Amino acid sequence: MLSKIKSLAISASATADESRGFTETLVNSIVSFMGGVPAELVVFIISLFPILECRGGMIAASLLGVDYWLAVIISVIGNVLPIPFIFLFIEKIFNLMKKTKHLGKLVNKIEAKAMKQSAKVTKYKRWGLLLFVGIPLPGTGAWTGALIAVLLKLNLKDSVISILLGVIMAMAIMSFITYGIPWLITLL
Repeated sequence: MLSKIKSLAISASATADESRGFTETLVNSIVSFMGGVPAELVVFIISLFPILECRGGMIAASLLGVDYWLAVIISVIGNVLPIPFIFLFIEKIFNLMKKTKHLGKLVNKIEAKAMKQSAKVTKYKRWGLLLFVGIPLPGTGAWTGALIAVLLKLNLKDSVISILLGVIMAMAIMSFITYGIPWLITLL
């Protein structure tokens, strides 16, 4: 029985490692670049980045040996902090950027990519947005979820609640991957 549990934990860890490869590579690069900066600040800054968000923050926290509960708090705050600004200012910023040739192309690409991923959100509204943000895959997360909510003109209150719950869900998944699986392996 114990050997089955150990092989399951090792298998889950290998699968998790494959799915987080890009994120971990990016996190390692940022951690190396920010050498000498306190680990907690590195985790916070990484959690602010789109694409990386709390999943990158938790990977960095695990690599840097940050205490689990402190890592959770820092990663969630870093992940959630930009969201009100996206809701309040992204349309205005995008409209200004669209007035220039090169930035307008960039905005159109960003909007097209977000809208391409919005089908499930459109179909399931609150639950779709929650799952979109909560399942930590590349291209999903609070940043893109907030952008999709703004572009689709979804209800602000429902969107904020869905995004916050999605961040908590993503945090639970990333907690298991970054802290839980390694802890289980040490027990076996």
